[in-house]
Amino acid sequence: MDALTIAAASGLRSRMESLDLLANNLANSATAGYKRDQEFYGLFSSDEAAGAGDGPTSTLPVIQRQWTDFSPGVLQVTGNPMNVALSGDGFFAVNGSNGPLYTRNGNLQVLPSGSLATADGYALRNTNGETLQVASNKPIEILSDGTVRQDGQSLGQIAVVNFKSTTSLTKVGSTCFQNGDPKNPPVPAANVEVQQGKLEGSNVPVAEAAMRLVGVMRQFEMLQKAIGVSSEMDTKTIQEVARVGS
Repeated sequence: MDALTIAAASGLRSRMESLDLLANNLANSATAGYKRDQEFYGLFSSDEAAGAGDGPTSTLPVIQRQWTDFSPGVLQVTGNPMNVALSGDGFFAVNGSNGPLYTRNGNLQVLPSGSLATADGYALRNTNGETLQVASNKPIEILSDGTVRQDGQSLGQIAVVNFKSTTSLTKVGSTCFQNGDPKNPPVPAANVEVQQGKLEGSNVPVAEAAMRLVGVMRQFEMLQKAIGVSSEMDTKTIQEVARVGS
């Protein structure tokens, strides 16, 4: 395979990954608490792209890794007492199927067990690491420090935590994150306020993402054409060699 085809194929692969990220971002642009994913490009050296002989190796574009943008979304007033949003840095701590998870999606519900949970069914943790139990048929009041009250009684305080670095957080589903580094433990969040009756929107800039999607698709088409041109050149070269030989 010639260097042009290899470079174009590498570009196609990276653009396909970009398309997947952009499409997922746009699909979740209306999901509360969603954090957009972006790509970090790098280059790798390919001995194959250099062709035969001792020529210099070529560098090809790849998506080295993807990263999550944790910038806050816009707080939207819903008036629903089962909606809460965080004003400031931090995450709600919830019980996942394989350990604690962290989210900024404050669209809450009451499970049949009485646990206060997210829309995904993950029970909220209180500051003692336990679940918050509430009555489903009574109104809930949530104070700015995360204290949950019902009938004038305090039922516990929602655990709101933060991390020294968010690089160890990996996505679980659309809006939850798992911490993969025990050396980067969650700590109580500072300077954060819990606001009842609001939801944090996604941080996906829809217009920008749509424009990037169109741009990546055009790049994808150009790279496909480049592979077609390279194939035609190879075919023509073979035909010319055959004609000279005869």
